[in-house]
Amino acid sequence: MKRADLGVALYVLAAFVMLIVPIPSWLLDIMLACNMGLAFTILFRSMFAKEVLDMSFYPTVLLFTTIFRISLNVSSTRLILTTGDPGNVVTVFGEFVGGGDLIMGVIVFAILIIIQFMVINKGSERVAEVTARFTLDAMPGKQMAIDADLNTGAITDAEAKIRRDKIQEESSFFGSMDGAVKYVKGDATAGLIITAVNIIGGIAMGVLRNNMELSQAINRYTILTIGDGLVSQIPSLLTSLSTGILVTKGSKDADFGSVLIKQLFGMPKSMYLVGATLAALGIITPLNPIIFVTLGAIFVVVGRMMEATIETATVESQVDMAETAAAEEIRQPENVTSLLHVDPIELEFGYGIIPLADVNQGGDLLDRVVMIRRQIALELGTVVPIIRLRDNIQLNPNQYIIKIKGIQVSEGEILFDHYMAMNPGYVEEEITGIPTFEPSFHLPAIWITEGQRERAESVGYTVVDPPSIIATHLTEVIRRHIDELLSREDVASLVNNLKETNPSLVDELVPKLLGLGEIQKVLQNLLKEGISIRDLLSIFETLADYAATTRDTDILSEYVRQGLKRAICAKYFPANETTSVVTLDPKVEQEIMASVKQTEQGAYLTLDPEKTKAIIASVQAEKEKLENLGKNPVVITSPIVRVYFKRLTEEYVSDLIVVSYNEIEPNIELQSVGMVTA
Repeated sequence: MKRADLGVALYVLAAFVMLIVPIPSWLLDIMLACNMGLAFTILFRSMFAKEVLDMSFYPTVLLFTTIFRISLNVSSTRLILTTGDPGNVVTVFGEFVGGGDLIMGVIVFAILIIIQFMVINKGSERVAEVTARFTLDAMPGKQMAIDADLNTGAITDAEAKIRRDKIQEESSFFGSMDGAVKYVKGDATAGLIITAVNIIGGIAMGVLRNNMELSQAINRYTILTIGDGLVSQIPSLLTSLSTGILVTKGSKDADFGSVLIKQLFGMPKSMYLVGATLAALGIITPLNPIIFVTLGAIFVVVGRMMEATIETATVESQVDMAETAAAEEIRQPENVTSLLHVDPIELEFGYGIIPLADVNQGGDLLDRVVMIRRQIALELGTVVPIIRLRDNIQLNPNQYIIKIKGIQVSEGEILFDHYMAMNPGYVEEEITGIPTFEPSFHLPAIWITEGQRERAESVGYTVVDPPSIIATHLTEVIRRHIDELLSREDVASLVNNLKETNPSLVDELVPKLLGLGEIQKVLQNLLKEGISIRDLLSIFETLADYAATTRDTDILSEYVRQGLKRAICAKYFPANETTSVVTLDPKVEQEIMASVKQTEQGAYLTLDPEKTKAIIASVQAEKEKLENLGKNPVVITSPIVRVYFKRLTEEYVSDLIVVSYNEIEPNIELQSVGMVTA
């Protein structure tokens, strides 16, 4: 048998022995002192237990200590009634606590009984009952939470088992405490009854057996009885207090003392107010000013010390959090979810370009990026996604790259503190500088210094600063890839915006005739050729007219283009001016249409490679002819051929404008200066 088990067994056995066998007064003194020491042990252990399960056997402890105190009461009662000498402890408590005065002793004892019965026992009993009920009611929810964490992989099987066991132990503990509190209440009641018996029995024994005067017997036995009651009720009161502390602490994993002090005195503002109030009471009222003003000053000083401590702790906490976060980021390489995100548009630059993006250093690149998004929205009718700007130490100091969906599509390099000068084509005077190429359109240019800028502008050069170069380059890249950046979420937002003003049109089209994906493809076809989708009402009306007969997004795109012919003409054909264009040979049109193959996935061309090569060569020749005239390279085709001819040439001549006859307003004047042949 273990020593601990033997000690507990002897403790319980001693209680039963004292109920039966009389014990001498000196042994009773020892037992009463041990009982009081055990009561203080229970109190302080309850105060500093971090959670209730640290004292999971507390209900059993209550049972053992209750029976031990009752046995001590019986032993002391036996000594009082038989010998009149219950020992030093009982006598001292009766005389010292009551001051040797019978009335004073009775009052102190009555107050002690009232406190225990009306305040501590009653409150502890109610809290234990409510806590047990809520703990049992919360068990299913806690079990479900554990199962959910286990299913998501947040915890392991071992952790889940530990948490389940803890829930079971808590429910058992609070269920037991609900009943065990009754032991404390019963103990106090039994002590009160035993006290009454002692007084009546003691007076009877003193008068009848010991031939004492009535007043002498009352005084002698009442004081001894009060001493016996105090010796029993004080440990009982400590145990009741321990019970109240334990059940009100709940299952909070916290240190009792530090949390209590922090919650009471941890707010400097309240300490200042208390100090000012106490000082005011000492000054304004007749209360002792020395005591109250001094105490108020102490509260103010303590509040200032707490404020300084909080400020220091805040700074240290911020530093620790930053270091911990950095360390955790390094320690957890498996957390790569954030790396899976791909930004739609990124502008990365070397450290030499950072001043252009830093507002504190006078850089306005961020403002220019905002203006780019606004400009594209007005020009093409779509919202450009957030443009992510970040520095990249792996790049050259003055280099920048532009990425679309994580893939680099273009790059450029600037010369800091220099300007880029470009010859519009008619300036004959040359200026010295560093030869380069403009990144947006790959035109020849030169880098010049600040001192050369005024002279270059005066002779006709176009001079731009580095931020403008980057902004222009970024704008052109976005224009070329705007169709890729239009997502289904963007289309859904456009549809919802239109639905606010035209609900019947949207309800007719989506999703009855077309889905979001099909509308997205039509809008992407338009944006790919630089056609604005800002007039979404006209686009949806055209789609609603023709979607009932075909769901081919290429054909629907052509119908929409014809519905937007006013916008197309305004973009490519200046008003009150004859526009030079190139037409497409009817034979070539027939050959293209004959090579179109329709499949479930869409149409594609099966044109002979030699024929394709001849057509592309003719297109490039005619395009060069128009550019020499200072005109846009525009090819006019029949409506049925336009989409296939554009698809044929876009990989070779990306900036070629292909327009069908049905997309031209009647008042537009055109002049054919050539024909694409094969």
